[in-house]
Amino acid sequence: MAISSRLDTARVLATVLLPTLAKGVIVRRPGVMAAAEKVQSDTRAIDAMRRLRDRYGPEPVRLRITGRSVAVLVDPTDVGRLLAGSPEPFALATKEKKAALKHFQPHGVLISEGPERDRLRRLNERALRPENVPAEAIVRDEADLLTRHVMSTGELTWEAFNQAWWRIARRIVLGSGARGDDQLTDDLKALRQNANWAFLHPKQRDLRERFQRRLDEHLARREEGSLAAQPGDLSGHVPHWLFAFDAAGIVTLRALAIGARGMNGILESARLWPTTPVILRESTIATRWHGTWLPENTEFVVFTPFFHRDPDRLPFADRYAPEIWDEPRDPAIVPFSAGPGECPGRDLVLTTAATMLDTLSEHLALPALSAPLPGTLNHFGIRMPAQPTGTRVS
Repeated sequence: MAISSRLDTARVLATVLLPTLAKGVIVRRPGVMAAAEKVQSDTRAIDAMRRLRDRYGPEPVRLRITGRSVAVLVDPTDVGRLLAGSPEPFALATKEKKAALKHFQPHGVLISEGPERDRLRRLNERALRPENVPAEAIVRDEADLLTRHVMSTGELTWEAFNQAWWRIARRIVLGSGARGDDQLTDDLKALRQNANWAFLHPKQRDLRERFQRRLDEHLARREEGSLAAQPGDLSGHVPHWLFAFDAAGIVTLRALAIGARGMNGILESARLWPTTPVILRESTIATRWHGTWLPENTEFVVFTPFFHRDPDRLPFADRYAPEIWDEPRDPAIVPFSAGPGECPGRDLVLTTAATMLDTLSEHLALPALSAPLPGTLNHFGIRMPAQPTGTRVS
């Protein structure tokens, strides 16, 4: 069995896991992201994971953590197996995930189990189909407004992009009646900031109730042309849909920064800088790996930046490589997770993000980062000088 030394456990905690937590797993912290970009913390973490694999071999590496069985995956085939085997024998609803998400979506599918999870998963899959909303029309409407703003200021910034993106998200999810409700998503952001601390932050019941009342008022309209018009009780799921749109916005702006286009461009942005840097699963039974048994209730850790940008395995690790999405891929390149736990809104997110990417690119000439691309890219600090293209590309 591969059991890391105490020194190697400390290195993984200090270089890989703690910096990831510090940046904010549920919502990113601007100050920490700026510092992480300065020292290129993800590159350091990837290097630490490469050393771990080289020292201990391909089997999961158990960390020396008192009272817990925690195993870090280093083999891409193992990642494929883990994700395909969810929720049995590898449960999605880990202790850490439950503690975090209960701050703002205590009844969501991600922390549900058994038959209830199956029911909620089906509800999400039905509701989040791209054909249920005119996402492309909504995006083009808001992208045109953003383009005019950028042309007047001469640069595209995260702040301007994010304001337009949240208007898109609220319209898609709740309808045009929620377009200007910044308070709703500001309250959700505050709850998600609490969720960053998981067990360590007390629940703000008053804030949670205020957010829920405001959300339920929008949902009660069941506005035609929005996800809110879909059948079923959606109240417990919409917080996560909005949460997911936040990550999609980050991916889209980073895609603009590398000159990406289309859905493959969005997928590449999410490969290069995963918005879910750590995937967790918890075993419900003892499981066998490379001839070694790991006990029930082992927590498995997948550090996605390592698998997405391992230069020993991927010749395209640090460059923009949209062509990889047109062919069979490494099983550990999973920007939307994989298996039964794959993001049910994947197609809707890709449609929305790619439309935003392509619409802005049609109207704005923006500089693009060149290879090798940085391991850490702080989206808060992106400021791109912009000029009108003068022509429209079909």
